[in-house]
Amino acid sequence: MHAGFEAYLKENMQLPDDEFRLMCSFAVERKLQRKQVLLREGEICRFKIFVCKGLIRTYRTREDGTEHIIQFSPENFWVTEPDSLHNSTPSRYYIDVLEDSEIIFWTKSDFDFLYEQVPRLKYFTERLISRNVTLGRDRIFSTISSTPEEKYDEFVQIYPTVFVRVPLHMIASYLGISLKTLTRVRHAQLKR
Repeated sequence: MHAGFEAYLKENMQLPDDEFRLMCSFAVERKLQRKQVLLREGEICRFKIFVCKGLIRTYRTREDGTEHIIQFSPENFWVTEPDSLHNSTPSRYYIDVLEDSEIIFWTKSDFDFLYEQVPRLKYFTERLISRNVTLGRDRIFSTISSTPEEKYDEFVQIYPTVFVRVPLHMIASYLGISLKTLTRVRHAQLKR
């Protein structure tokens, strides 16, 4: 099992060795190539992913093809499309790989089985969901109330390692601002 994942679990869940081994026995490790698509709009999501190395994004497109990035998932982030996964409904989102990555994933049925066998996993997942709901609400509030400068500062705080790893147009997409505005904000920040 990937050493980064083992360290993450030990730090965040304090799993006993037997439960760690059980969780790993259902895990599938994969190396992914940049630009690989993991989920397309219209497909049903059937997995939960942990990013050991690399960078993945979740996004949605408008009818005109404009992309709106919902989430970046660097190392030690979890990725899924929860509505599609839990309700077996077609996804409205895409998930793809921005740089060569190493992941661990579980199918929904395997993860459901692990919930029953590893009570700490269910508790930990509930905490992650709660944190993600809070982050989502904070992001909505920021989108409707923050200046471009405040959005930029929040992005750098939330994703300190991502900024130098993705093109500016993707950051502008995530922030919901134009590339021109992002360039102006960055230039002003560098002058400070």
